[in-house]
Amino acid sequence: MNQPSLIPIKALVLSCCITASSLSAAAGQPQVERTPDGHPNLQGVWNFSTATPMERPEELSGQDTLTDEEAAAYEQQLADRRAANESENENAPLEARVGYSVRIWFETGHTLAEKRTALVVDPLDGRIPPVTPAVEKRREERRALRQRHAHGPEDRGISERCLLGFNSGPPMTPSAYNNNMQLLQTATHVVILNEMVHNARIIPLDDGTPTPADIRQWVGISRGRWEGETLVVKTTSFLGETSLNGSSANLDLVERFTRVDADTLDYEFTVTDPTSWTAPWTAEVQMSITDQPLYEYACHEGNYSMSSSLSGARAMEAKDSSGRGNSK
Repeated sequence: MNQPSLIPIKALVLSCCITASSLSAAAGQPQVERTPDGHPNLQGVWNFSTATPMERPEELSGQDTLTDEEAAAYEQQLADRRAANESENENAPLEARVGYSVRIWFETGHTLAEKRTALVVDPLDGRIPPVTPAVEKRREERRALRQRHAHGPEDRGISERCLLGFNSGPPMTPSAYNNNMQLLQTATHVVILNEMVHNARIIPLDDGTPTPADIRQWVGISRGRWEGETLVVKTTSFLGETSLNGSSANLDLVERFTRVDADTLDYEFTVTDPTSWTAPWTAEVQMSITDQPLYEYACHEGNYSMSSSLSGARAMEAKDSSGRGNSK
C-alpha cells in the first residue's frame, strides 16, 4: 500500500528560501524564490505528466504547435476517452476489474504543454533520430533473454525487478502514472527523488570531483553545476543494462532545470550516445508544482513476484521435459 513520504516539503522550502531580488523584477522577469546561497529555489514536489507525445505524430509533420481550437479538440478527445474507460470499468464484472485493465488509477496528462505537438525540440522535426544497427542487435538479445525461462533474477529486466526504470530514468519522461518527483537543494548537493520506483539521486554540486572511470551505476554518476539561473546535471558511467529506448553504457545525459515562475519548472534533457543514435537529441518537459505528497512505490512488495516467476519457470521446464519424454 502506498504511504505518504515523511519528508516535510513545505518546511524545507519555507525555511531555506528568501525572496528574489528586485533586480529580476526590474528586468521584467518573474520573481522566483532564492536559497540563502543566492541560487533559484527549485525545491518542491513537481508533476511532469502531460498529454504532449514524446515525438511529433507524422500527420502533424512541420507543425510545432496547435492552434487554440486544435488543442482544445485534442484535449477533449482525451477527456472523452478517459470517461469511456472509467464507464467501462464501472460496468465490468468484478473479476474483470483487476490488474492493469483498470485504468481509473492512471495519471496521464490532461493538457498539452504550451500546445506543442512533441516534447522533442531537437531535431526540429520533433522526432528522435534513427537508431544504429547496434541498438537493433541489443534489442534482439534482450527479447531472446525475456522469452526464455528465467534462470535467475538477472535474466529479467531491471524494471521487472523493480530496481529502476519506467519514467524515473534518468532522464525523467512522462508516463501513465507516478509522474511526481521531489527536488531537495542545499548549497553543495541536490537530491532528485522520484515517486516511481522510489529512485533517489544524490548529486554533488561544483565540487570538482572527477567521475570515476572504473565505476558504473544503474542511474549513472551525476555531477551538477549552476549556469546562471539554470541547474545543469551531467550524468555518465551508466551500466549497460540501464537502457533508454535501447541506449548503451556510453549514454551521456545532460539535464537542465530552470524555475520559470512560482508554479513552473522547465526540465530539458539532451541525450548523446553515438553507439545508439545517429545524432544527439533534446526534449523539453514543463513540470508543475503540486501540494500533493510523494507516495511510496511498492512495486511487488517483498519481491515475492520474482520468486513466483522463477518457480513458474522451473515448472514450465519440468513440463517441457516431461512432454519431450512422452514423445519418445
